Amino acid sequence: MAGVQELLSVEDLEVGFRLPEGQLRAVRGISFRVRPGSTVALVGESGSGKSVVSQAILGILPKSARITGGRILFADPQEQGQVVDIAALDRNSRAMRKLRGARLSIVFQEPMTSLSPVHTIGNQIGEALELHRNIHGRQADELVEEMLGLVGFPDPKRALRTYPFELSGGLRQRAVIAMALICRPALLIADEPTTALDVTIQAQILKLLKDLQAELGMAILLITHDLGVVANMAEEVVVMYRGRVMERGPVEDIFRDPRHPYLKALLHAVPRFDMAPGERLVPLREIQTDSDSELLRHWKAQQDDSPAEAPLLEVEDLHKEFVIRKSGWSAAKSADRVLAVDGVSFAIRRGECLGLVGESGCGKTTVSKMIMRALTPDSGRILFREGGRETDVLALEGSALIDFRKRMQFVFQDPYSSLNPRMTVFEILSEPLVIHGIGDDSSRAELAKELMRLVGLDVRHLKRYPHSFSGGQRQRIGIARALALRPELLICDEPVSALDVSIQAQILNLLRDLRDELGLTYLFISHNLAVVDYIADRIAVMCRGRLVELAPKQLLFKEPIHPYTQALLAAVPEPNLAHPLDLTALMEGRASEPAAWPAPFTTDGRTRPRLIDVGEGHYVRFDPEAGALESRMRRAI
Repeated sequence: MAGVQELLSVEDLEVGFRLPEGQLRAVRGISFRVRPGSTVALVGESGSGKSVVSQAILGILPKSARITGGRILFADPQEQGQVVDIAALDRNSRAMRKLRGARLSIVFQEPMTSLSPVHTIGNQIGEALELHRNIHGRQADELVEEMLGLVGFPDPKRALRTYPFELSGGLRQRAVIAMALICRPALLIADEPTTALDVTIQAQILKLLKDLQAELGMAILLITHDLGVVANMAEEVVVMYRGRVMERGPVEDIFRDPRHPYLKALLHAVPRFDMAPGERLVPLREIQTDSDSELLRHWKAQQDDSPAEAPLLEVEDLHKEFVIRKSGWSAAKSADRVLAVDGVSFAIRRGECLGLVGESGCGKTTVSKMIMRALTPDSGRILFREGGRETDVLALEGSALIDFRKRMQFVFQDPYSSLNPRMTVFEILSEPLVIHGIGDDSSRAELAKELMRLVGLDVRHLKRYPHSFSGGQRQRIGIARALALRPELLICDEPVSALDVSIQAQILNLLRDLRDELGLTYLFISHNLAVVDYIADRIAVMCRGRLVELAPKQLLFKEPIHPYTQALLAAVPEPNLAHPLDLTALMEGRASEPAAWPAPFTTDGRTRPRLIDVGEGHYVRFDPEAGALESRMRRAI
């Protein structure tokens, strides 16, 4: 039986799925406990059974799944600690509905799929009060407004009448948290609550959860694969792999004295800021690539012999403005203008990896699309140098543009939506060759095999469709497709943000190896500074359409100067108990607001900050006439 101090006790839980090919055991005899007011983290890769456990606790398992063994004991604090076995309850029974939403609640990973697009935030949060506490009308609105204020909405009264699509990602997640907490549950299950968010928004949500936990006295079951989040949030940790518990214990023991090989492997697969020069991530399963393929030998023989000091790509003063037209009779007269990219300039040297970091909406992807000519900038220049020739990318048209696109290729963020589900892997890899009229059927088939070997995939799987591959394997297919035309430059737009940490390590190692073996040049776009630190040589930080800092990575991490860069660094959760998140450095969520920056980084509008070299290739955007400078910056001026 559960001890009196335990709010939730999971004992030898077994969950199976009835599938056409037979029974699948998704959860195999796991046990753990959650004490009142504590935070327990359930950690593991995708497919380990974490979310199935949460669904079993809430009684929301899919119809094909059922609990085949074990108990889920919940000591209901509103019933004087009376213990209920949730595993024995019918999921549609009145007793289960009484617990779900009122005593037990959940925050899901993607806020937009958790919210109805046709109902206001106030209506959706108030629905829980009507169902569980029989509170309606003005009294419900007052309680919802109070909860919205508690979760950090700047204008709770206005938020009552707001629709989800009118909110940012961070505010949507706050709305979902408010919905989960409106009935003051004893246990909140947070299922990957920050995976879809930027690093600064993630830190704000983690701080919010901590503050709400202290105020409401609730317990949290945190489900995540991010060990940095675990180190900053949890008191106890349960590590799962293929439906089983590999290791569990206090967070101090888990991080300072890991015992199980799987946990040790997970810890070594996470990018860290304190990695030694040349140190590699160690994924759970290494990719076996062919380092002596015919493709590699031919590629090296064809490498460009242009001077190494000449930039391969040079971007000068790019500007891009979007017009957002309003609906209604006066749409032609009323339109909002958004300056997405404002004077961005940088250069990428041959064989270099430039990391471009910033929050969602800062203009990173817009810059990459303009480089690829998927968008046309309002002004600026893009120069590409190859074989001693300089190409003005923005002047290219027709066949010249199509021919040039072989030199630059794109690796997309989502490996699921970037591959055509109706095409086999062979068709996906050979499509670029067909479009550009390269080779015949036999040579394309041979190249497809070489590309599969290059990214560590089995050539026998060329006739398979994307759905039969894992997320990491699909991303490798996407990389292979990008390499089919032997480009000089790869633009990687958040290529690992949708992947587990161990798969992320595989892809990052693969990209590093391909750069070394093929002499590739990368523009690597991400919002995760720890990932960029591992793969990039220099890092450009972008905010509100402008570059605010650009430096070699060693300088940027050793001495960040711009307040926005400092906030980004402070917001990255490290899997290290000795380096907890500094939540006070987030400027109360205003890190990306130029008006909140101190002088000389912001001005009164009469002058304009500009990128200035402060020494050793370290550029910072500030106004030298607007105020006092740091000592290093004064010396540079």
